[in-house]
Amino acid sequence: MIQTVRGKIKPEEFGICAAHEHLSIDLSRIKGDPDTILDDEQGMIDELTHFYKAGGCALIELTNEGMGRNVERLVRLSEKTSVHIVTCTGFYKDPFIPEFAMEWDREQFAEHFVKESQEGVDNTRVLPGVIGEIGTSVHEIKPIEKELIMGAAIAAVETGLPISTHTSLGTLGSEQVDMLIGYGVDTNQIIIGHQDLNSNKAEVLEVLQSGVYIGFDTIGKNNYRPDEERIEFLLDFIERGYHRQILLSADLTRKSHWKKHGGPGYDLVLHNFIPKLRARRVSDEIIQDLLVTNPASAFSIKEQNR
Repeated sequence: MIQTVRGKIKPEEFGICAAHEHLSIDLSRIKGDPDTILDDEQGMIDELTHFYKAGGCALIELTNEGMGRNVERLVRLSEKTSVHIVTCTGFYKDPFIPEFAMEWDREQFAEHFVKESQEGVDNTRVLPGVIGEIGTSVHEIKPIEKELIMGAAIAAVETGLPISTHTSLGTLGSEQVDMLIGYGVDTNQIIIGHQDLNSNKAEVLEVLQSGVYIGFDTIGKNNYRPDEERIEFLLDFIERGYHRQILLSADLTRKSHWKKHGGPGYDLVLHNFIPKLRARRVSDEIIQDLLVTNPASAFSIKEQNR
């Protein structure tokens, strides 16, 4: 089953999924930029409605504690738009981890994540469907980040929840994999994020060869990397047979990303990126895997681990 903010659903009910997004977020404590505050609930409804009309059915909302998580709002958004929304338990990375948890060890992180997965997040009865987004710094795993990742691993083994990670600029994906698998997390529980930001193809292939899922999840952020380069890598990975391990999304985190403010909106993958794949002769079957089959599998709770 997949745990959404409105309850569990069957994987076949999930539909086209944006696998790494943010609807209600506030990164201004660290970034000091009001553009990184998404707090316009009617705006969220309008943006999600565009996504739904484009064919989108589900969205993984990876805003965790310390990033401005608001699960009661997510429930209202899901009710009003009919989009399945999955929320998370977790902490992001240094320096976004809340001050109260900055000295925690892996066991404390694990205890917190397990408790939220069983009792609900933010003093609600809303259960998370994923541990995420947990992350590492650019070319560096800080001590607190190592404890965070290992705590997430402990919680994933105990709960069966998938783990969705943040890799800064796509770096250290293999190191994250080694840590998680080394603790006993199944490869089909692991989504290594932002691998479309890594221009070192060998490093991304190493992650894929481990058997985990990866996120091509910053689509449209051409200031980091042109989408044409993303497409060239993706086509090569498809040719190598890795299309059943790849998830797509855009990771919108700013007001300026919304259609309301002149941005592309949450439907940009469906309206802009998928037509480019079709133009490069990517089959409907593979596109179905990228948008529907893969996320339905990746975000299913692995009950056998409980």
